[in-house]
Amino acid sequence: MRSLPYDMDFRARARRTQGWGLGLLAVAGLLWIWFAVLLFTPYEAGESGHDCTSRFTSEHLHSDDSSCVDERDWPELLAVLGTSVPVSVIGAVLCTSGSVSHRMAEHLAEVTRLNAASD
Repeated sequence: MRSLPYDMDFRARARRTQGWGLGLLAVAGLLWIWFAVLLFTPYEAGESGHDCTSRFTSEHLHSDDSSCVDERDWPELLAVLGTSVPVSVIGAVLCTSGSVSHRMAEHLAEVTRLNAASD
């Protein structure tokens, strides 16, 4: 059986690409967890020390007398959520392309082995 050096390099690059994809998917998962923490946990409003309910359960989100609105408003939550979207898409693409590339290299090696055995 003939072993090609670029085949091993190709497999290593495919695994590295898949690893980057999994890493980016993990980062996207952490961003989703951070978003959930910001949305569902109660918090304290700045210097006043006023206890605020979570953004998910609060009935008075934008009342004028609430110091809670300025501390944790929707743009911050949407920024975390918006950042997770491209990170997860890029991670999914890299993970998928790395997996497919590695499987194709394994398939090529198997076909080459079978052809060499039949000769």
